[in-house]
Amino acid sequence: MKRTVTIAFFLFAAVSAFAQQDAQYSQYMFNGLFINPAYAGYKQDIYLYSFYRSQWTGFTGAPQSFSVSVDGSVNDTKVGLGLLIANDRIGAQSATSVYANYAYRLQMDEDGKSRLAFGIGGGFSQAGIDGSKLNAAQTGDADIPSGYQGAILPDARLGVLYTDNSFFIGASVDNLLSSWLAKNSVDKTVSVPIPTPHFYFTTGFYMPVNDDIMLKPSIMLKDDRGGPTSLDLNTFVLLNEMIWVGGAYRTAIPLYKKPNLQNGLEKSNALVAMVQFFVNEKFRIGYSFDYSLTPLANYNYGSHEISIGIFLKEGKLKSINQKCYY
Repeated sequence: MKRTVTIAFFLFAAVSAFAQQDAQYSQYMFNGLFINPAYAGYKQDIYLYSFYRSQWTGFTGAPQSFSVSVDGSVNDTKVGLGLLIANDRIGAQSATSVYANYAYRLQMDEDGKSRLAFGIGGGFSQAGIDGSKLNAAQTGDADIPSGYQGAILPDARLGVLYTDNSFFIGASVDNLLSSWLAKNSVDKTVSVPIPTPHFYFTTGFYMPVNDDIMLKPSIMLKDDRGGPTSLDLNTFVLLNEMIWVGGAYRTAIPLYKKPNLQNGLEKSNALVAMVQFFVNEKFRIGYSFDYSLTPLANYNYGSHEISIGIFLKEGKLKSINQKCYY
């Protein structure tokens, strides 16, 4: 028990010492709006998607994350509109964000199969910490709040995305305003974890193997300029246009030098197994399991994630090309 408490302390300190970090979802490739506002309207029809993730199950204070989004296209699919709501909890700290997203989608060829989209999102982020959930080693510690402390900050996100029938590439950044505004508007005596900008880069391609099997490898880079740069290597197979089966390997890479980063950190993070079913033309459901490759694997039962997607309007996956990316 003492060892578990010690690990929990260092886990909390690492996550919240300087900033509130973005939640990590393994099934992000099925809901691009979560990481990039330029995905608004990508599927054209009105689409509702939600995640729930329980990370390091069985570990007291482990992250619990939930997000829901809805998006669609208007103006002859030239404009994408979307709403994203996300909540993340780890230990005594929590964060809730709400973004309205807008994407302008440029047609790059005559038949409309190639699109270049520019996206922007605006909203707010609420971060807080509940001191009643912390057990101080000694009473009267001024660095530990006695109750809940929180702050609400305006925020913004930007993104760009190119897609065609066999390839996609995108880049985005979020938490653009909250960290900057916090320097001037948040009381310095308030111990609130403030979101920091996160940068995302995604790319991949889609390749038919035969009439019944399609292959989709992809990567995602995630960086916050403070912690380790995260790399996801993903490979999926689509069988009979009915089920995605695949996996991912998540690791840290030395993309550039970070003087404040602790030496000797574990690079390999997790192995992920995923599956997503197309129940019918309107409904899809997914599940993923993360097996930790860090020493924390000895103290939890893995990470579990469930996702649900529903078409609310026409409810048609018009072609295989709407399934190949997200």
